[in-house]
Amino acid sequence: MAESEMSVRSSRELHTILLGRSALREPAQIEAELDRHWDRLHQGLCYYKPPSSSSAGKVKEDKDVAQPLKDFGLRISKLLCLDEHQSVQLLQCYLQEDYRGTRDSLKVVFKDERQSQSLLLKVADYYYEERMCLLRCVLLLLTYFQDERHPYRAEYSNCVNKLEKDLVSKYKSQFENLFKAEAPTWETHGNLMTERQVSHWFLQCLREQSLLLEIIFLYYAYFEMSPSDLLSFTKMFKEQGFGLRQTNRHLVDKSMDALVDRIGYFSSLILVEGMDIDFLHKCALEECTEQHQFSSAADVIKGMDQLLLTFGDIPHHGPVLLAWVLLRHTLRPEESSPVIRRIGNTALQLEVFKYISTMLKGLGVSGNNVTAITAKMCIYGLLSFVVTSFEEESLQTGGQAAQCSHLIDAACEVLSAPNLAEVFWEMKPNMGLGMILDSAVGMFPHKIGPLLQLLTALLSNKSTVKKVYNFLDKMSYYTQVYKHKPNDVISKEDETLWRRQTPKLLYPLGTGQTNLWMPQGVLGQVMIGGEQGYVVRWDHSYSSWTLFTCEVEMLLHVVSTADVIAHCVRVKPVLDLVHKIISTDWTVSDCLLPLTSRIYMLLQRLTSVINPPVDVIASCVNCLSVLAARMPAKVWSSLHHTGFLPFASNPLTNMAQCVSAEGMKAGNYGNLLVQIEQPKGEYAVTIAFLRLITTLVKGQLGSTQNKGLIPCVLLVLKEMLPTYHKWRYNTYGVRERIGCLILELIHAILNLSPEGEDQASTPTLQSLCIYSLANTEAGQAVVNIMGVGVDTIDVVLAAQPSSSEGPGQILIQTVKLAFSVTNNVIRLKPPSDVVSPLEQALTQHGGHGNNLIVVLAKYIYHKHDPALPRLAIQLLKRLATVAPMSVYACLGNDAVAIRDAFLTRLQSKTEDMRIKVMILEFLTVAVETQPGLIELFLNLEVKDGTEGSKEFLLGEWSCLHVVLDLIDSKQQGKYWCPPMLHKAALAFLLALWQDRRDSAISVLRTKERFWENLTTPLFATLTPPSDTTEPCVLETCAFVMKIIGLEIYYVVSGSLEQSLKDGLQKFSNARRYEYWSQYVKSLVCHVAEMEEEGVGSLTETQMLISAWRMLLILSTSHSDVMQLTEDSTKLKLFMDVLDGTKAALTIPMSVPCLRLGSMMATLLLILLKQWRSVVATAPDILSPLSLILESVLQADHHMMERTKAKIFSALISVLQIQGLNGGDISQLPQLLLCVCETVKDEALALIDSTRHMSQVGEGVEDEDSMETDSFRSPQKDQRDGVCVLALHLAKELCRSDEDGEHWVSVMRKVPVLPSVLSAVEISLRSKHNLYFSEAALHLLLTLARTPQGAAAVAGAGIIQTICLPLLSVYEGSSNGASQSFSRKSQDSACWPGSLLKTLRYNFINEALDFVGVHQERILQCLNAVRTVQSLACLDEADHTVGFLLQLSSFCKEWQFHLPKLLWDVQVNLCYLCQTCTYLLHSKKMLHHYLQAKNGEALPPGPLPRTQRAPQTPSKEAAGGGEREEAEQKALLAVQCSLLKILSKTLATLQHFTPDCCQILLDQSMDLAEYRTLFVLSFTTPAFDPDVAPSFGTLLATINVGLSMLGEIEKKKEPVSQSIASLASSEEIQALKSLLMFTMENCFYVLISQAVRCLKDPSTPPRDKQRLKQELSSELSTLLSSLSRHFRRGSPSSPASGMLPSTQNKPPTPGSKASHEGQEPFIQLVQAFVRLVQR
Repeated sequence: MAESEMSVRSSRELHTILLGRSALREPAQIEAELDRHWDRLHQGLCYYKPPSSSSAGKVKEDKDVAQPLKDFGLRISKLLCLDEHQSVQLLQCYLQEDYRGTRDSLKVVFKDERQSQSLLLKVADYYYEERMCLLRCVLLLLTYFQDERHPYRAEYSNCVNKLEKDLVSKYKSQFENLFKAEAPTWETHGNLMTERQVSHWFLQCLREQSLLLEIIFLYYAYFEMSPSDLLSFTKMFKEQGFGLRQTNRHLVDKSMDALVDRIGYFSSLILVEGMDIDFLHKCALEECTEQHQFSSAADVIKGMDQLLLTFGDIPHHGPVLLAWVLLRHTLRPEESSPVIRRIGNTALQLEVFKYISTMLKGLGVSGNNVTAITAKMCIYGLLSFVVTSFEEESLQTGGQAAQCSHLIDAACEVLSAPNLAEVFWEMKPNMGLGMILDSAVGMFPHKIGPLLQLLTALLSNKSTVKKVYNFLDKMSYYTQVYKHKPNDVISKEDETLWRRQTPKLLYPLGTGQTNLWMPQGVLGQVMIGGEQGYVVRWDHSYSSWTLFTCEVEMLLHVVSTADVIAHCVRVKPVLDLVHKIISTDWTVSDCLLPLTSRIYMLLQRLTSVINPPVDVIASCVNCLSVLAARMPAKVWSSLHHTGFLPFASNPLTNMAQCVSAEGMKAGNYGNLLVQIEQPKGEYAVTIAFLRLITTLVKGQLGSTQNKGLIPCVLLVLKEMLPTYHKWRYNTYGVRERIGCLILELIHAILNLSPEGEDQASTPTLQSLCIYSLANTEAGQAVVNIMGVGVDTIDVVLAAQPSSSEGPGQILIQTVKLAFSVTNNVIRLKPPSDVVSPLEQALTQHGGHGNNLIVVLAKYIYHKHDPALPRLAIQLLKRLATVAPMSVYACLGNDAVAIRDAFLTRLQSKTEDMRIKVMILEFLTVAVETQPGLIELFLNLEVKDGTEGSKEFLLGEWSCLHVVLDLIDSKQQGKYWCPPMLHKAALAFLLALWQDRRDSAISVLRTKERFWENLTTPLFATLTPPSDTTEPCVLETCAFVMKIIGLEIYYVVSGSLEQSLKDGLQKFSNARRYEYWSQYVKSLVCHVAEMEEEGVGSLTETQMLISAWRMLLILSTSHSDVMQLTEDSTKLKLFMDVLDGTKAALTIPMSVPCLRLGSMMATLLLILLKQWRSVVATAPDILSPLSLILESVLQADHHMMERTKAKIFSALISVLQIQGLNGGDISQLPQLLLCVCETVKDEALALIDSTRHMSQVGEGVEDEDSMETDSFRSPQKDQRDGVCVLALHLAKELCRSDEDGEHWVSVMRKVPVLPSVLSAVEISLRSKHNLYFSEAALHLLLTLARTPQGAAAVAGAGIIQTICLPLLSVYEGSSNGASQSFSRKSQDSACWPGSLLKTLRYNFINEALDFVGVHQERILQCLNAVRTVQSLACLDEADHTVGFLLQLSSFCKEWQFHLPKLLWDVQVNLCYLCQTCTYLLHSKKMLHHYLQAKNGEALPPGPLPRTQRAPQTPSKEAAGGGEREEAEQKALLAVQCSLLKILSKTLATLQHFTPDCCQILLDQSMDLAEYRTLFVLSFTTPAFDPDVAPSFGTLLATINVGLSMLGEIEKKKEPVSQSIASLASSEEIQALKSLLMFTMENCFYVLISQAVRCLKDPSTPPRDKQRLKQELSSELSTLLSSLSRHFRRGSPSSPASGMLPSTQNKPPTPGSKASHEGQEPFIQLVQAFVRLVQR
């Protein structure tokens, strides 16, 4: 499009800017706009010039405009008779702002005759709107240029001062041209100028006339009119007949009457304003009339006289004639000729006062219509002066009462202008309108109406309320009318004065009721007397308020008689006055209690008569609405008994009953609506009823009262909302008003806070509303309101005369409420699988593009009220999220055009910011839920590149252009990019990254300066949290952090964009990590400090902390990319996180703080685990963590479950990393106490819940569900539950407390062991709480390491508690859960071993009991290694053998108590030795077994500890090489386990075989004490259980050990095969030591068993000989191999640590032995070999 499109600003856009509804809101910007367009405003409609050849030539020469646009511009010029160049500009503005097609479709439209004609007519409409907007701009300036409260007053004022000189003359001539203009014809304007278009043109002509006159009127309200101008205006208006004698009056139809009247009103007002009556009044008072401009204009006066004598045939003449009479009467009283009298009489015959009240009502009702207010001020001056100057009687020709009431009506209309009431009360009572009040008082209370009508109008603020109240409280006259003279008065002869002879009650009411009493001797002046009757004014003081109470009482008495109508007429003004008083000043309501308390009875009585007085009932309900705003409960309880409101005859129990309205009665109101209001078409009561119910709902009554409102709301939902648009209406605009009120009621209900509603099973108001709207025709009615559509609204707005008020505004408000209501219903609707009728109606694909989604999207074209498109988009956003449909598909053919409209508004620099934000929010949601729609908006085009690789480019209509502009660092701070918009743009980008929109991301990340612009917010310095930070700035930074985090996470570090890497380097160099860490800490601390007052930006704070947390967690695995490598920085960051966590979690009663604390605790825990080296150097961490723990333990249990777990976990990590540093020992007792308290409480809670579960008989959960991380009820067992982690922490503390003193003291205070043991017992019996039991046993195991701890554990009765329950675990271990349970619980063999090791003989009996009870399981365990090689099974065997190893030291006691079991154990251990040797020897066989057992899968066992699973998720499946390596690692893990079992088995067997030294040296040793364990055979070990373990087994074991040692030392093997490549150096060293230990023990057992065999007399000599030979050769070979190893450097044996071994001192690891003789156990073997060889 041509560049010139934006050089010209349309008048509509200018009007929007001047109203302050655009992005330009600064006074300087407004001033610049006014300066730039000053000339246009000055010229007015003359700005639009007629066609000219020079202009046409200019268009032809313009190279920037496309030819089709020029051609079409010329057609526009012909149709509108508009300058060619302006026509082209007009077309460009139209295409930019109002065209509803796409740019591509435009070419087709220009070529197609039919479509181009339709476009021409639309451009014509746009042109008419432009002309109106231009005039509205000037009107706006004149309206506010002297209003001190207006933000742009100074700018407007400057502009008006510039325009002032010839504004009127220009606009006046334009007005003349308009009313004289000839109607266009098809000959002059082309064949499109049909009759309909001509009518359209004329309507526009009238609108412009009306606006021009309004501008002139407002101008003269501020500036003086010269007498000559008045004469010329009068002539012009006379010629035009005050709008009635238009040149084209044959074109006027009924719909234009309002406009013609409006022209008449303004013509009349301009003339009255021109006579300057206010100044005239002032001159008259000060007796200086010669100062008035007309005093010296005799010729003008003469001319005016002649002109005005001809007036009198049109109502509009009345005010002009009246004003002129005043002017002449005041300036030249001596010339008060018959002329003036004639003119005055004409004015009265025209019913001037009636006309004035009609005119003021016609000009505008609402309080903010400045034109109407100005008119009232003008007429106020006129009326005041008229009433002061002339006797009231002289103003009342023809029907005195009628004229009087018209005068009062007019006065009331005038006084409704703001500030006039105050002015009135400050004036002298006999001046101006005060005289009307006096005359009304003179007839009170005979005529109540006039006085109360005036006083009601005189109420404007609290000070006037007091004046009115006091005025009525102290009345001094009581006027009565008599047909005949009463008997109880005496009078003077001339009958002018009466006197009461007897006291009299003024109302015939019963005794005890309020009444008025007129005492004896009161004088009364007879005002009118004679045959027709008497009007007497008694000189009697009383309070009118008492009188009003009597009037209401009288009405209650006569309610069912014929007098009711007359009494209603008297009571209605009272009610209206009361309503106005309490709505203006509530404090007076107590004084009005006698009246307000009677309203309920009045309502009850009046609604039940046959022909109820509707207007009085409406007044009653209006009063109650005002009362309900302050005391809803009181109003509700009183109203409940009147029968007026709908009610339920049966109690409401369920939704179905409510919705069917079963047992509900419509009440008196319901009957009134159907029988009276609907047939008449007047709805005063309905409007009052809706307001009342809305007020009651907003009053947040309790749930009981809200239940009582259900029938009322149901009546609205069932009987009113679906049908109100079909009712009969007498007045235009009432239907829209009722619709608006209904939706306001529903809106109020949906916005009730849930606290006001109880969540019981019976329906609440809110749930009823939601259900009805979702499932009944009420919802369809709301859908129909939303479906009104943008075009209908435009038509209604165009039809109303005023742009600021009217049915259009009410319709817009109704549609906006419908959007809001629908949005809330969808948001609050309980989730269900069935799609509700409302959702169907919203999302169904209708034919011909008539579905609601299109209608909603097209509200983007609405320009009048920015909130309308905004709310429509908000609803679209909601639907796009929840409804299962494609918005793109619903939009159909309109999709591209609507996309263009959205983007046009998004790109516009002047567009209202909130619409732009909403569009971006909608697109952000669409990224995830609407793939088709987002592709349309992204508009990416494929770049023609090489085959197969796709590169994308941004299309012309891509939303990313705008987004990139918005994040551009150079644009920040400019008016079109406020922080909210910047935030919305970043939220959209984040959505693209989160949804992995690779095509869009690939385009974005390579854009120049993209990363630099994106990261700019992170380099800004934010205001400290204590000052008020704009919350959206926090969100902006959070979004940026998240985008960077996602980019680093998903993109391989090598492929990251260089600019991003540079940005991260800059971030690190600028010390931004420290800055943000400090900022986040201060933010958390600020929330903690401000906890009392509450923090407004809590969600934004949470978002920022969450994003910062994500960045830090990423930095633990991507530190190189993120340039976070310095330990000092990491330490600072870690300490900040710790301080932040401490600040948040040490306020245990604040929910926001606990939430933030929980987030920080997660980060703390991860950093503890990942930055172990940094944490190790940190100062004291335990102290703050202990404080945090104490605080968290006081907080709400349910909320803090996860946080407690995190803190326990953190403490465990710190203890593991730092241990108890010297200074921390002081923390230990307190920390132990906390932990033990927790363990005790949790254990007790666990006991309760386990018992409960057992009783309920809940199925045992499978392991998977136990390991989920979902939130559980506190008593469930979890691996990372509080209870389990507390036990682990207790275990760590126990390890730290080396001498166990603190533990013992805590255990004395807190009964922790009994509760834990009870919980373990019940868990084992019920096979629940797997992780708890495991952790508890670990704790007991650790405690058993110190003598005091072991004694405490044993003393607590551990064996008695746990021994038998463990049996039940084994027995039931067939199903999966029990198996996993038994596997975990079978570490149970550790703690008896540990206790035995510590307590020795003190525990031997318990240990033997344990073995006795569990003998089957122990033997089963030892046998299982042959069949199952899973790590779990091997672990169990390992623990079991470990226990047996401890027990084997007490061989004699064992032999004494359990001899049979001892023999079984010895046999099984030998077999175990054989199995392990075989499996270690045959590596391939083991590999095969593992694969077979795991179905080709890898064993689930843990990898060696230093190898961690890779952090970055790999994009392809692991390759073959990786799989092989993993298998090798698994194999190695199993081999290590087997080796451990083997070493312990041999160490145990060593105790069951004679001591080597003893058997070699002691000849008298009793061999019968020791059994032969190995048979005399030298075959290699078999995998067959029938083959008995033999000496061959032991030799094979030594061989395996040697070969494994060799394998470890072979460095040059292929990587995949070498053990060295799979394990760390520490692990290899440990493995070597283990192998040496195994071989030592094996040699020991071998030698011992061999000597036992050789010394045994029962062994045949041949066997002995064979044994010697075999051993001699085998051992010699083995010794030479061993020697080779020792020459290289021998590993040490850990024997000295584990066993009371034979050697005294093991060699140091890796030391070179000078000769083999130095190895003690080799010397032993050599000695044995020599013995054998002898």
